[in-house]
Amino acid sequence: MCKKLAWPAVFGIAMGFLEAAAVVYLRQMFYPEGFKFPLAPIKPDIILLTEILREAATLIMLISIACIQARRLIVRFAYFIFVFGIWDIFYYIFLKLALNWPVSVFDWDILFLIPIVWTGPVIAPVICSLTMIGLAGEILYFEEKGIIARFEALEWALLICGAFLIFLSFIRDFGLIILKNNFLPRIPSLINDPEFIRLLSAYVPWSFNWPLFWAGEALILGACLIFAKKRKY
Repeated sequence: MCKKLAWPAVFGIAMGFLEAAAVVYLRQMFYPEGFKFPLAPIKPDIILLTEILREAATLIMLISIACIQARRLIVRFAYFIFVFGIWDIFYYIFLKLALNWPVSVFDWDILFLIPIVWTGPVIAPVICSLTMIGLAGEILYFEEKGIIARFEALEWALLICGAFLIFLSFIRDFGLIILKNNFLPRIPSLINDPEFIRLLSAYVPWSFNWPLFWAGEALILGACLIFAKKRKY
């Protein structure tokens, strides 16, 4: 199994460096004195749009390497979450080496922009990445042993519900901004909305919803445990 994971791991590490390099450029442009909240307005708008498209392209690349590595859907899923986890962890490692940031694993970051802005302390996505790597290893271990890995309905339900709770914990702040200010019908044009940009520029995170996050993690870990117990090592 280690041999099969070697090149996907190398790919994930390289992707982590590319991601970090792009962020180094952006922070030199918009945060020359160091990244912090509230956020600096990103002008021109094409830069923000390009960043969103870059994130989408990154996901496509991760999906592509997973499809190259395997034929069965669940094994592709395993490779996808494995490379995703490696990519995300090494992204922060390379940022630390390049910018000495984050200073603490509890520093807040902009995590993702699709479909809306995700925010949270750095340690949260790292925990998610470690969980994904562990789940991927579990699936691939059984496959290598000749035991067909297949999630049943309960396991899928736990995984999906857990992932959704974690997703909600990351988008909570910006989701509330959108709902409270009736921005929902204008989501496609928010990057050009002066009022949204004003609120975005004033946003300072103060509290992460750890109970919601850990509830999601518990459901996912529960799915992993059930998946393992139904199969013999």
